[in-house]
Amino acid sequence: MKNGKVVLVGTGFVGMSMAYSMLNRGGIGELILIDIDKNKTVGEEMDLSHGLPFAPQKMVIKAGEYSDCSDAQIVVITAGAAQKPGQTRLELAEVNTKIVKEITKNVMASGFNGIIVVASNPVDLMTYVVYKTSGLPKNKVIGSGTVLDTARLRYMIAEYLNVSSKNVHAYIMGEHGDSSFVPWSHCYVGCKKLIDIMKDTNKPVEDLEKIHQNVINAAYEIIDKKKATYYGIGMSLNRLVRAILDDENAIITVSTYLENGEYGQNDVYIGVPAIINKNGVRELLKLDLNEKEQEKLNNSCNVIKQMRKESIESIISQG
Repeated sequence: MKNGKVVLVGTGFVGMSMAYSMLNRGGIGELILIDIDKNKTVGEEMDLSHGLPFAPQKMVIKAGEYSDCSDAQIVVITAGAAQKPGQTRLELAEVNTKIVKEITKNVMASGFNGIIVVASNPVDLMTYVVYKTSGLPKNKVIGSGTVLDTARLRYMIAEYLNVSSKNVHAYIMGEHGDSSFVPWSHCYVGCKKLIDIMKDTNKPVEDLEKIHQNVINAAYEIIDKKKATYYGIGMSLNRLVRAILDDENAIITVSTYLENGEYGQNDVYIGVPAIINKNGVRELLKLDLNEKEQEKLNNSCNVIKQMRKESIESIISQG
């Protein structure tokens, strides 16, 4: 798997931020770019390739077709419409369901049997679309879920406590959206519980919820200031792809399918900590949530299910 072949579908800001991150980090043997705008795809291939003399390793980069998916280890889908001013999330979901469904059909028609990573929004719903359309087992269809939300949380906690973000072990669970939540009872800095650190240093525990709110508002603030977010999610997708290719057994909060009563839920893609390796999702990391945290997860799942019912189920069921 190491130095494997990755296909990127969607050469917008998010996709190309991931591609640029891969170029700089290395670890990918071949990167294929696919987009409906073929001229742009060729331009992106040229621009990235011109940086190869300064990259850490050799890497084949080319504009390709869906037939190139046949022997790929991973397909990353970032394509989709951006949310327009005044457009509801339900309306966006309907538009992107049609796009993502068509992409998935084209990928599978190539004979692809690898792992699909989905980043198109609303990501929990779009991952469900890919799962239902592809026919792949659930472990091979993964959404980026709350991986970026979690990175933002770790960064903000680290800034608040003046410690390295690499030593902050905290997770955002639930929807990649406003109904997400933090299981504070399972957050650690190093090997010490975050809640205990707050008490020992006389910091108000209420500050933690302020940090979570800042995480939720981060995307809105970035979009307001620069129209889109892409570096953070690009780095996050690169991290996820590397965990798969390098068979890391890394714990990452991804959108994965709950179907056997995990966390008391069924038939829903939602962000939870999972162990990621060459097979995709090896297993879920089951946390013992307290009553309040479980209520928040239930609410988040209900939000996803209701939106799915109102916007995309009829589209999925069509041929």
